[in-house]
Amino acid sequence: MSNILVYTLENKIYINLTNRCTNDCIFCLRNDKSDVCGQGLWLDNENSTAQDVIAQFEQIYANTPSHEVIFCGYGEPMLKLDNLIQTAKYVKEKYPNIKIRVNTNGHANFVYKRNVVPELKGLVDEFSVSLNGATSEEYNELSQPKIKDAYDEVKKFIKCCSDEDISVVASVVEGYKGRHIDLEKCEKIAFDLGAKFRVREWIENGY
Repeated sequence: MSNILVYTLENKIYINLTNRCTNDCIFCLRNDKSDVCGQGLWLDNENSTAQDVIAQFEQIYANTPSHEVIFCGYGEPMLKLDNLIQTAKYVKEKYPNIKIRVNTNGHANFVYKRNVVPELKGLVDEFSVSLNGATSEEYNELSQPKIKDAYDEVKKFIKCCSDEDISVVASVVEGYKGRHIDLEKCEKIAFDLGAKFRVREWIENGY
């Protein structure tokens, strides 16, 4: 089976760079299924290059042109930062009207030991960052992070995006198996960091 690096969902183009992640969220779709709308997102390996991604993107775009590209798959896209940057540059140069969004857990600055956000200015139109909790304890329970002080890292990443005047949305998953979080508190945290706020209702059976 060949690696599916680019797929479609609701007439948008998604890019699946990696299956690696610094979280192991208890509500993650990949814990329950291996596909999105029949598109298998478990990769055979982690060796794909930006050129591989671009080749698949062009094939998909030829059949399903879209005004939006989202880096989001069965892993944390920022763990393949070089591939993400190269692909985003290609898309922006060839299709300047396409909006690029990155869905991320916000751990990239910790992983790379530097603020990577300025490197993405002009390439990424919006970051959607998983806040997923009103406290660090709640975040740790839901997101099962593999890094230290993960919740603080998420908030710092959101602030870095805001400081660079890049549109940023702090998102939370609400309703996981009947569980509810303090949405009002989460919204205030988002606004205080300069972000918009989005509630994503938990989808029991996924897509």
